[in-house]
Amino acid sequence: MIGQGVADGNQLKLSIERMAYGPEGIAHTSEGKTVFVTGGVPGDVVLAKVTSDGPSFSRATVTEIVEASEHRVAAACPYAEACGGCPWASFSREAQLAAKRDNVVSSLVRIGRFDKMAADELVAPCEDPGDAWGYRNKVELAFARINGRATVGMHDRSGSGVVRVDKCPLLDKRNSKLVKAVSGALSYLSGSQELGLERIGIRASRRTRDVEVALWTKTGPFPRAQVAKVLGDATKASSVVRVWTKGPSKARRVSGVERLSGKGYWEERIADGTMALSAPSFFQVNTAGAERLVQLVLDGLSLTEDDEVMDLYCGAGTFTVPLAKRAGFVSAVEAYGPAVKDLRRNLERAGLDNVDAVGGDAGREFPDTDADAIVVDPPRAGLAEDVIRQLCEQPARAIAYVSCDPATLARDLARFREHGVFEPVSITPVDLFPQTFHVETVTLLSRRGK
Repeated sequence: MIGQGVADGNQLKLSIERMAYGPEGIAHTSEGKTVFVTGGVPGDVVLAKVTSDGPSFSRATVTEIVEASEHRVAAACPYAEACGGCPWASFSREAQLAAKRDNVVSSLVRIGRFDKMAADELVAPCEDPGDAWGYRNKVELAFARINGRATVGMHDRSGSGVVRVDKCPLLDKRNSKLVKAVSGALSYLSGSQELGLERIGIRASRRTRDVEVALWTKTGPFPRAQVAKVLGDATKASSVVRVWTKGPSKARRVSGVERLSGKGYWEERIADGTMALSAPSFFQVNTAGAERLVQLVLDGLSLTEDDEVMDLYCGAGTFTVPLAKRAGFVSAVEAYGPAVKDLRRNLERAGLDNVDAVGGDAGREFPDTDADAIVVDPPRAGLAEDVIRQLCEQPARAIAYVSCDPATLARDLARFREHGVFEPVSITPVDLFPQTFHVETVTLLSRRGK
């Protein structure tokens, strides 16, 4: 059945061959046309309704499982078919790990123009750092008014609607009731007044027991005391904050953070320290997975107390703090204002005075120093070309590149190869996001000739 498709009106009979880097499986019609199929896993034979038909590929949604794959499992989340949070929930854990590694290899070959055999040798098996469910320390809820009524829940699969849920099985089990508690409290509060809610963040640590509820709202009047009391009673949160945003809808930016009750920040223990994070600051949603990333970076760089290290796109200090505890000096650069403030607070709390924490764009604020080792952890867009050029002018023996997107990683590794200074010697995928297609990677680049 693989590679065959039989048209029946707007229905196709398809065999799912592999997973895309996305929520969909990939199949082909009998004529060879690619079809991206929502709801299928590799090995399934399905009937699928075509939802869009373009000149080079089509999209379809499964209407019937004709023959279930050996890799198909029952989803542990009752909302998996409607919610967009766990699109691979029906795909077995072992098969997820294999598919994520395959997607990294595929990106290296298709985008980075690596030889297939060389890519296979570079990429290690995908590591599984912890729980398949209940691993998240953070979930985000969406807010909408439907027929005049306030609705709080998860984004649906289309990303345009809201699904009301009682719990999220991806969130740590000890805090599974938080979603319902927050949703109920905000629905109650929004029933009598306009809060200007845009989204809601819940952070919950199983290690520190901290819980923070962050309300992302437009600027303007706000019933601070009432919101703090209702949410505090419902969740027993250690922190409730309001994040002010402004600007056009597609380019909203944070203009301030207001503490409504509690500490005004969230704490998490990672590696051998504790980090304090304000609501806008990025932190990996999988703490055990983040620890594994840190360990891979430290092991790969083999730091000594005499080393000078560069940490670009450093955020609130996930890598900076452990680097500073092992190296002689760290130059850390971060563009996002709230994260820079958190970084400086975390360095002070850790008693570290061997870090130059700089706020600004990595390309414009590139440290004027000669690094022995470098860490880069850029956003999904990857490294700018001028940053790669500046990195290649450094005398460093090694670079650890932490990436959340195989496509931009492959593009950037090809650019490094063009400069001819650093070459990748290992790529380790780490599954920080079970039940989804996302994968984190740690790539170690070594100086040629070393």
